[in-house]
Amino acid sequence: MAAKSATMDELTALRASAGRPPTSFWNVVSQNEGIVVDTHVNRLTHLLKLALQDDPVKIEQELMEIVPRDDWTWFSHTLILHGRQVCIARRPRCGDCVLNRLCPSSLV
Repeated sequence: MAAKSATMDELTALRASAGRPPTSFWNVVSQNEGIVVDTHVNRLTHLLKLALQDDPVKIEQELMEIVPRDDWTWFSHTLILHGRQVCIARRPRCGDCVLNRLCPSSLV
């Protein structure tokens, strides 16, 4: 039995997917279908004043206008990692952040 290839629309239609897991999956298989906007990307784009919207789909659209398509996967993964390790929601480590001089929300 041959495996059926899922499309982005089919993955997004899965219950409770909200677009993030399918985009993440598609990016991992190197098809750069969008920018993953999880809780970290959402928070950091607002702190860095890269996005004005609150809706993840609208944030993704804003980011896709300013981030080159070839960098969408890298950008998502970098912000997610940065949000987990440095710019932690309840205890940001601004002193250790490489962006602290550029970040409008820096506590340094």
